[in-house]
Amino acid sequence: MGRAFEYRKAAKMKRWGAMSRIFPRLGRSITMAAKEGGTDPESNAKLRTAILNAKAENMPKDNIDAAIKRANSKDLADMKEVNYEGKALHGALIFVETATDNATRTVANVKSHFKKGGGEMLNNGSLEFMFTRKAVFEFEKTEDMDLEELELELIDAGLEEIEEEEGTVLVTGDYTDFGSLSHAFEELKIEMKTATLKRFANTPIELSEAQINDISNLIERIENDDDVQAVYTNFS
Repeated sequence: MGRAFEYRKAAKMKRWGAMSRIFPRLGRSITMAAKEGGTDPESNAKLRTAILNAKAENMPKDNIDAAIKRANSKDLADMKEVNYEGKALHGALIFVETATDNATRTVANVKSHFKKGGGEMLNNGSLEFMFTRKAVFEFEKTEDMDLEELELELIDAGLEEIEEEEGTVLVTGDYTDFGSLSHAFEELKIEMKTATLKRFANTPIELSEAQINDISNLIERIENDDDVQAVYTNFS
């Protein structure tokens, strides 16, 4: 299978730690989307996507509703999306996406994680050319679904790759086509399991289990930070 399915399998691993960490991160995404584009999912595609991904992780409806309401709270601090980049041992590169209301705190924490984990931070923009951002959609294949026909339907919307494995279909496209692909799926009445933006290494490297163990402490430190939304690396 292609790199998209490699990502999907890796994403099923314990990437965000315990549920107590997953729900706050999902909630933060919902709140930011609601604050940016309004609290009505019908008119806010970004919010619809955030809610969809929360439901995919079995986030309770009460938590979702609370996250939407927080967008109208006068006490809500301005949340910003900030990225950080760094490197670890054995040629491993690490791209970190965060959502923070205090960039000074977040950059200090991430820098500390890199140092304590045997890595080092790089200047922002150093790794942009090493990763490609993609729109990624995942849904169940129905009995009457013709993937060849579906591929033709989605090409004009920006589809780059479509794959199916064990009844699950994965569609990828350029990140700039996220909106057009989302609209196309809505028009086709295809219900998504997940729909999100992810980063893929342009030149993945192979590491041994021992080498991965060498840098696992660093990755775990970063992933366990409350401000961190996602971590991407360049090794399989």
